[in-house]
Amino acid sequence: MHVVVCGAGIAGLTLALQLHRQGTDVTVVEAAPGPRTEGWMLDFFGPGHAAAARMGLLPRLQELSRPVEELVWAGARGRPRARVPWARFAAALDGQLLSLLRPDLERALREQVAGRVTVRHGRRVVGFADGPGPLRVHLDDGTALEADLLVGADGLRSRVRAAAFGPVPLRLLGMHTAAFAVEDPALHAALGRRLWLTDTLDRMLGLYALEGARVAVFTVHRTPAPVPPADARAQLRAVFAGLGGLVPAVLARCPPPERIYCDVVAQVEPPRWSTGRIVLAGDACHAVSLVAGQGASLAVAGAAELARQLGTAPDLPTALAGYERTWRPVAAARQRAGRDGLEWFLPSRRTTLWARRAGLRLLAVPGAERLLLRGLLGGPDPPGGAPGHP
Repeated sequence: MHVVVCGAGIAGLTLALQLHRQGTDVTVVEAAPGPRTEGWMLDFFGPGHAAAARMGLLPRLQELSRPVEELVWAGARGRPRARVPWARFAAALDGQLLSLLRPDLERALREQVAGRVTVRHGRRVVGFADGPGPLRVHLDDGTALEADLLVGADGLRSRVRAAAFGPVPLRLLGMHTAAFAVEDPALHAALGRRLWLTDTLDRMLGLYALEGARVAVFTVHRTPAPVPPADARAQLRAVFAGLGGLVPAVLARCPPPERIYCDVVAQVEPPRWSTGRIVLAGDACHAVSLVAGQGASLAVAGAAELARQLGTAPDLPTALAGYERTWRPVAAARQRAGRDGLEWFLPSRRTTLWARRAGLRLLAVPGAERLLLRGLLGGPDPPGGAPGHP
């Protein structure tokens, strides 16, 4: 069996690794010219953490994790409104929590597939022919690959999904997000091992220190605009103007627009995840958005579930149907939790802002961290981390 995976992100690399371990021939096609080096911090826990443990990835992920000692929420003038030791969140998850940069998670997966799986960077899937005989996957260099299955793991705006199912509208959540890095020794020293967040209405800016004097920045703000701006830097400077604390230094060093990742905050819910010998994985079929959290976790666990179904089902249609039947409810629950928690995640009303501050202060009460975390995350994860696994 030969599987072509479109997308060398978290879901695509996880699937490639697991299929290779099952004896499947895999080719990964990635539009980017090389591995991504920029990306924001993610909290890796839940079903993905459990799947990574089964895959034997945890030791390497622990090596790559970034230590965080404290979360600080600061008001509009920069004064701390709440402080929470990171250990309280970890304790609520029985220690099964890692702080990772997205590129580091991808790096751990790439290390596992290196020399075992063919990864073709700088190539796009431009079409496919799923007729009688082998599935033919056409690339932008004029070549074609013969395969038994094409997996679209190419993100929120999946080209494979569009070609297989036609237009699937995004569910816009009324926000834009941005991420970039600045170099500032003083800012880096001020942060230490803290994750610093603004505790403000309709807009939030977060900071954490990287290696050297680099500082990672991520933002989210409410806006009805259905597309990202042409000039992300101008938008960020306008939206976050007037905030104090560490924000002015960040805005002064904000890089040019071409070095800022900026996009809408959205989810995607295609009516089906597969057709014929085409199937979707990761954000291409179940983007949950940063509001819901656990996008990387679901990408790992969902891809592992797809590989499991392909390795155990008697035929391809059964495997693809089993994958969607098992994993769609998990992803849909996380998407609903994200939508239900929009106001808590980014308050638009002062009453919500005050209630959230009170909730954060409750973390000082023994046992309260589990209740608060459940409220933040919309309920517990599936038993065992993923359906179909002990």
